[in-house]
Amino acid sequence: MLVLAATGVHTDSTKAIPWSVIGIIMTVICAVAAMELAGGIDHLVHLTEKLLRKHPKHITFLAPVVTYLMALLCGTGHTAYSVIPVIVDVSKQHGVRPSRPLSIAVVASQVAVAASPISAAMIALTTILEPIHVGYLQCLAIIIPTTFIGTLVGAAVAGHMGKELADDPVYKDRMAKGLVRDPGTGNADYKAPKGAVASLVAFLVTLILVVLYATFTSPEVGLVKDPPMGSSPAIMLMMLTCAVVVCLLARKPTSTITTQSTFRSGMSAAISIMGLAWLGNTFVTAYMDTIKSALQGPLQAQPWLLGVFFYLAAPLMFSHAATTAAFMPLMVKLGLPAAALVACYPAVANYYLLPNYPTTVAAIEMDDTGSTRAGKFPLNHPFVIPGTVSIIVTIILGFLLAPLVL
Repeated sequence: MLVLAATGVHTDSTKAIPWSVIGIIMTVICAVAAMELAGGIDHLVHLTEKLLRKHPKHITFLAPVVTYLMALLCGTGHTAYSVIPVIVDVSKQHGVRPSRPLSIAVVASQVAVAASPISAAMIALTTILEPIHVGYLQCLAIIIPTTFIGTLVGAAVAGHMGKELADDPVYKDRMAKGLVRDPGTGNADYKAPKGAVASLVAFLVTLILVVLYATFTSPEVGLVKDPPMGSSPAIMLMMLTCAVVVCLLARKPTSTITTQSTFRSGMSAAISIMGLAWLGNTFVTAYMDTIKSALQGPLQAQPWLLGVFFYLAAPLMFSHAATTAAFMPLMVKLGLPAAALVACYPAVANYYLLPNYPTTVAAIEMDDTGSTRAGKFPLNHPFVIPGTVSIIVTIILGFLLAPLVL
């Protein structure tokens, strides 16, 4: 931004910075951090662990379903960190190559963020598409089913990747050197702390209320003609209220919300998104004519190329919301069909292309069997194929479903 300003580029921070998106990120993070403080996230992980250990043979499908649902509910893919060790242990215990469930579980946690009703990316998408008469509920109706089905197809692909664990030479070598830990048996003595279950219920109820408010006030449904506030401020208000209710139920001081790991990582993301979106919007506005002449023809002739554009842009932007906020307004100005915009949008979840995103790195580091590893080349790792398949299937389904919904 300093370079752009120094070269005479003008910016209007009230328009270039997506303040509503940043506000939603901050308030959602407050609610999630309060739930973490009350033990709600730990309880959610405990329930997940029980499910995976009860059905180990189906872990390649169950693991991504679990991480998908957790990220969908919480609006962040970082919830996968707590499940990764469980996936590794259950896989080792039953002779399953850990890279299979791990690869698609990490992908699912990122794809679900694009579909989450409370994620910053979804709010950014619906805010940007509102002027072309694409509503919040319509986006959810298209993106949630297509991303979920795409994830399941990716899981089917992941289940056939790589050698069986017992035949993997890297695993054999690590076993011989004593580098593979014995799999755990889970925490049988776990007892939910006071307020943990209540905090989880309170968060789920708030999430339902968010969707209900958007439903009742949406122009498509038309039940409330003159709502007291729009969807964005309503989400902020409900999430802050949720944080207060959770702290009251768990009898925790609200001042300790800021000490939680989800709060620190979430606020860091909010600052990053503010800077990236400000830069992207200012640059695009300043050079709109040049960008239009370069992209308008190819994208209008082949709208599916927008999926390729988002697929390649996401690993560089490192944020669903920043990628959406920076580039989706440009695509609207280029006059691309609304169906193509919604169908291609989930490609902003492509964080796994390079093995440098935190959840990807965590999966590689926590898999002590060595099956989840990066090769000599940047794209030689187990996340690429199932992730790319998931995105391709999601986009194809989006192009089929979007015309029926919009």
